[in-house]
Amino acid sequence: QVQLVESGGGLVQAGGSLRLSCAASGLTFSSYAMGWFRQAPGKEREFVAAISRSGRNTYQLDSVKGRFTISRDNAKNTVYLQMNNLKPEDTAVYYCAGKFVYSTGSYYPGENEYNHWGQGTQVTVSS
Repeated sequence: QVQLVESGGGLVQAGGSLRLSCAASGLTFSSYAMGWFRQAPGKEREFVAAISRSGRNTYQLDSVKGRFTISRDNAKNTVYLQMNNLKPEDTAVYYCAGKFVYSTGSYYPGENEYNHWGQGTQVTVSS
């Protein structure tokens, strides 16, 4: 059975950094495009970043461009979200998601595109 397990969340001061990891099992990871989403209290879940199955192509939410970087290591079945210069508005539960694809170069920013989700990891940024 497919499992996605996020880790690396925590409490950090504004301007600090965190690196989220999402370890995948029960699937052929290199056949999956991956994404990161987040949900802040009282808000709907929103797209943060996406990466193609090859890792060659990525796409980020405008508000995190230049601060967040998505990457993946297919040998380790893991996708990462490096978050730098964190702001209080980045506070949210962060989820990783996976989508089986044939295309090696496509990424998917739409939440409804994904059929596998992790349980989430809390990121709290204090001002």
